[in-house]
Amino acid sequence: MITVASLLKIASEVNIETISAIALGIGLSASTGFRVFVPLLVVGMASHFGFLVLDDAFAWIGSTPALLCFGVAAIGEVLTYYVPFIDNLMDNIEMPLSMAAGTLLMTSVFPSDSEWIKWVMGFIIGGGAAATIQSGSAIWRLMSSKITAGPRNWVFSTTEGVSAIILSTLAIVAPIFVAIVMVVLIVVILRIVYYKLLLKKKRQANREVEDME
Repeated sequence: MITVASLLKIASEVNIETISAIALGIGLSASTGFRVFVPLLVVGMASHFGFLVLDDAFAWIGSTPALLCFGVAAIGEVLTYYVPFIDNLMDNIEMPLSMAAGTLLMTSVFPSDSEWIKWVMGFIIGGGAAATIQSGSAIWRLMSSKITAGPRNWVFSTTEGVSAIILSTLAIVAPIFVAIVMVVLIVVILRIVYYKLLLKKKRQANREVEDME
C-alpha cells in the first residue's frame, strides 16, 4: 500500500538524484574552464570503464576513438600552456572551446527527458560556468605575464592542469561538494571582474574630468 510517507521518500530520492546530476554537470563543465580536454578525457574514461553512465546519445564520449582523440588533444593542450605568451594566446582560443565542452558535459548528465531543455540548460549553466572559470584563469595569467614577463606562468599552468584533473575526477565521486567549490569560485571571479570594470570606469571618468579642466 502506497502511503504519504512512501511518496515523500520517493520524492526526496528523486530530488537528491536530480541535485546530484546537476551538481555533477556543474563540476564537470566548470573544470573545462581550467583545461578543455582533460575533463572530457576523464568523463570518457569513467564512462568507458563503467564508473559513469551517460545518456545513449552521449555514449560516444566513452568510445575508444573518442578517448584517443581526447588524450592526444589533452596532452597537446597541457604542453602548449607551458610556452610563455603563447599561453595567453591560447586563452582566446580556449574560451569558445571551453564553453562548447562545458555545454556538452552539462547536457550529457542533465536530468531531463526533453532534449531541448537539456541543451538550453547545458549552454546556460555548463557553458556559463566554463566561460567564467576560463575568464578568471585568463585574467590571472595575463597579470602574471605583465609582472614576471612570462617565465612564472608555468606555476599557473601546472595548477590549472592539476585542478582540471582533480576537480573533474572528484566531480564524479563527490559532485555536490565540487559543485559548491565551483560556485564559490565563480562568485569570487565575478566579483573580481566587476570591481575591475568598476575601477576602469572610474579611471576613464577621472581622465575625462582632467581633460575638461
